[in-house]
Amino acid sequence: MSPTTDSQDPFFTPFSSSTEVPERFSFLKDNKPHPLCLLAAKQLQAYLSNQKDWEHNFGLSPGQEGSIIGKMFGVLAVQNSKNELGYLAAFSGKLAGGNHHSKFVPPVYDSLHQDSFLNDGMAELNRMNKEIKEAEVLMEEDQKEKISLLKKNRKIHSNTLQNELFNHYNFLNQRGEIKSLNEIFKAASYKNPPAGAGECAGPKLLQYAFQHQMKPLAIAEFWWGKSPKSAQWKHTNYYPCCKEKCQPILAHMLDGIDCNK
Repeated sequence: MSPTTDSQDPFFTPFSSSTEVPERFSFLKDNKPHPLCLLAAKQLQAYLSNQKDWEHNFGLSPGQEGSIIGKMFGVLAVQNSKNELGYLAAFSGKLAGGNHHSKFVPPVYDSLHQDSFLNDGMAELNRMNKEIKEAEVLMEEDQKEKISLLKKNRKIHSNTLQNELFNHYNFLNQRGEIKSLNEIFKAASYKNPPAGAGECAGPKLLQYAFQHQMKPLAIAEFWWGKSPKSAQWKHTNYYPCCKEKCQPILAHMLDGIDCNK
């Protein structure tokens, strides 16, 4: 397959108007995005308000079916190989039950792919859970040792599966250097990567930019939807990339890039 050119790139959206280009890679400053990201975010929010490509209950439309799940979205202002300015968009986690949607860059690793090792691993974990429940129902004396062994094996299998999953998330930087989640968080003195690491919008955006020879210029993330009970995120408000899950990853991905933090 021939490489995708910028003019054919389905995820690169040219800006509808021009604005200043930052001298250094720009994050939020005083909770305000760079003008390029503000322009990109407004375009993306207009799309989210009117799109009919998929259905997801953000809690913004009364009577909509499905669980209410607000979502963090991200935009990355970039310059492509033709020196054209535009932006990439991404969502954190999954959207409408999937990883792939038009306008949004793909995940770093697609754990939902039908051929993913994770499917077989989760099937085996479910089988173990079922076997443990059946043994616990019997509650016979000779089952105690069996249950203890089953739970031990389940823990080993679960840890092995999680470790393999983390090794499938590999992140680029501008130098083309690749590091897995395990390598990144071990270097940051974490015992294990946090759950959900690598699924946030920021790493997805930078990964796609580096894979397609685009220069990242500025990044911003905003919350779209009803505020969750466990957090203070507000609809359309901008927030910095999360520290626990993203900071170690971004430190690797932005290594060597002059940043305005």
